[in-house]
Amino acid sequence: MQTILVGVTGGIAAYKTVQLVSDLIKKGYDVEVIMTKNATEFITPLTFSSLTKHDTYVDTFSKHVHYSVEHISLAKKADLFIIAPATANVIAKIASGIADDMLTTTFLACDCPKVICPAMNTNMYENPITKDNIEKLKHYGIHIVEPTSGLLACGDVGKGKLVDIEVMIDAIEMYVHKDKPLKGKTVLVSAGATKEAIDPVRYITNHSSGKMGYSIAKAARNLGADVILVSGSDLKDPYGINVVTITSAKEMKEAIDNYKKEADYIIMAAAVADYRPRSVSDHKIKKSDDMSLVLERTDDILKGLGKDKTYKLCGFAMETDDLIENAMKKFKEKDLDMIVANDLNTEGAGFKGDTNVVTIITKDNIEKLGIMTKSELGYAILERLMEVK
Repeated sequence: MQTILVGVTGGIAAYKTVQLVSDLIKKGYDVEVIMTKNATEFITPLTFSSLTKHDTYVDTFSKHVHYSVEHISLAKKADLFIIAPATANVIAKIASGIADDMLTTTFLACDCPKVICPAMNTNMYENPITKDNIEKLKHYGIHIVEPTSGLLACGDVGKGKLVDIEVMIDAIEMYVHKDKPLKGKTVLVSAGATKEAIDPVRYITNHSSGKMGYSIAKAARNLGADVILVSGSDLKDPYGINVVTITSAKEMKEAIDNYKKEADYIIMAAAVADYRPRSVSDHKIKKSDDMSLVLERTDDILKGLGKDKTYKLCGFAMETDDLIENAMKKFKEKDLDMIVANDLNTEGAGFKGDTNVVTIITKDNIEKLGIMTKSELGYAILERLMEVK
């Protein structure tokens, strides 16, 4: 079990850290919390202790010291240290090497990956001194998760708002993952459904949520790859990934073609529309008793990628009948290195859910996997694709 140290400083955004700690524990991490004294004015240490089942540390010289100096023992056991929220004051102290409380002392003693999530008034964040301090931290290898813009607690509107919990967890999982077999490689992933316009109001699409593609993209990022995600999904952009947003199959093809030369691996997890309306109305089509559409085929992106490829190519096949037979046919016709096949009728598989049940097919093997979360499956797919000769 990996240990995450969470530092909490004196900002109103400290309330978000309670949910962050809770979510990290649900994901299976061992979490320890260190607070500044100012942070205890916003959240009580007991709140975090109740969640983590550990003492919450505030005072360097606390009565909890046993056989080792507590800040050193915490530093040694940490796999990652994140400060969220990080005030301008704590950022300035860390940038100057000041260690005058439990949080800054432990932070200085840690040699694990470190993540800082600033949160403060816009003018404080934009102040050249704060900017210089943040650049100094980056120079020392500390990862900065930039704040977002929005309405701040002081009533101002601007940059300085603590990022969403989902983004913080994304950053943690990116930096805490020590095994980086894809470092120096580029992985291109497509995800979600395409939308083919009928008129300015209506379109043809399918039920794909994009969750599988996003899980693969995050796993590739965590394994060290530079990731390009071409997405037709409404899911939030993952941290540390270059997201290219598209709408139609034509736009997806253009984006894939634009980036494919950079790729070492291409994984086409998107549910690309096979057909689109032959003509698109400039005006909303008014209701009538009957309506007919003339459809035409979209470009076969996957088949095009199979020609003269310089990358390993993985496709997906979703079927309701004859899964292996249909997937094998697609595997050969598209000249793939691997195909991931799943049956829409299988419990735990299919669109929108958080789990999937797949069979992975390569030229040498057919492997049926049991039900897995899509996050777990993202790693499984990449591991097998890396093994393909």
